[in-house]
Amino acid sequence: MAVYLDNNATTALDEKVLEAMLPYMGQVTGNPSSVHRFGRLQKDAIEQARESVAQLAGARAEQVIFTSGGTESNNLLLKGFSQHAVARTSTEQETSARIAISAIEHMSMLEPAQNLPIEVDLVPVDTNGCATLHAVEQVVTEQTSLMSVMSANNETGVIQNLSPLIAFAHERDCFFHTDASQAAGKIPLSFVESGVHAMTLSAHKLYGPAGIGALVIDKRLPISKLQFGGAQEKNLRAGTENVPAIVGFGKAAELALADLQENSLHVRALRDTLEKGLKRFNTVTIFAEKAERLPNTVQFGVDGFDGETLLMQLDKKAIAVSSGSACASGKAEPSHVLTAMQVPATLANSAVRVSLGKNNTMSDVEALLIALNDIIEINRHSAVMMAANV
Repeated sequence: MAVYLDNNATTALDEKVLEAMLPYMGQVTGNPSSVHRFGRLQKDAIEQARESVAQLAGARAEQVIFTSGGTESNNLLLKGFSQHAVARTSTEQETSARIAISAIEHMSMLEPAQNLPIEVDLVPVDTNGCATLHAVEQVVTEQTSLMSVMSANNETGVIQNLSPLIAFAHERDCFFHTDASQAAGKIPLSFVESGVHAMTLSAHKLYGPAGIGALVIDKRLPISKLQFGGAQEKNLRAGTENVPAIVGFGKAAELALADLQENSLHVRALRDTLEKGLKRFNTVTIFAEKAERLPNTVQFGVDGFDGETLLMQLDKKAIAVSSGSACASGKAEPSHVLTAMQVPATLANSAVRVSLGKNNTMSDVEALLIALNDIIEINRHSAVMMAANV
């Protein structure tokens, strides 16, 4: 039986989520923008889901803007904010605005950041993968009007200490955004209490459907819409809403909030067992081991291996893991996250990420450790034989 250990890439659709979606995939019809009863039923379903997502994020329902996923949310935030900043500076003759983002952000932040009409500064991280207040202070200037640091990293699982960074941003009248796509459903979130001005969420990271996400946004943060043709989603995202997906997101958020503690304890126990087993291999290095991390995530390197090769060898044994972010797979260069952490390139190239989910068991962990041991032993034996023939 195949073992799936790549839940940070995507999770299996929860049966209860599918059940909630099914009526809106044919049985219930109507455009949410229509004023008749059919349209109102669709609109009510959207608003109920909006409330559920808001509760998961610790936000108010009116702050939730549905998008097609985390990537669109991040693009809307960056591009929408920069367009507004450019328009403002051109009319008011103000000093050009700047944006500061951490060097370990997901590519859906880093790539659009490279194509903005305003300057973007990267905040470095320490060897544990943490963006410290000192690092932020060295990068942020008087022109910085938006900062973005993710809540938890998708590769290493490192949870960022955002409180001092948010307080620093407030002191400088700077807006603050966090990508919480990986954190949602794994650790508690509180949009309102934390003081952030924007937060990115993605449904398929918490057993919801793919193709739906949200940008939670404080109305004080000004952004221009990127998609025109309608006034949907507070006039920030034109287009008829994907009601089945939104309903699914709402149900997934509801379940994630209700089961957060139970699921966290479950995957942490699995991760602790996995890490204990990994430490028996003297060729394995666990990245960011001393940092606070998501309870389900462990990224490690295996000396003498290429991560993609190791991934394929595990796949042959019916075990699915990742060499890093699914959105960056296939690239030959080391992970930008590990590079930012100053991990040597050779070790970074051997990286494997295991991300556990609520459906995983101790048997899955044992299967991975057995398979990994077999692969390492075969590699060691081959190396000995090659040395003997030289």
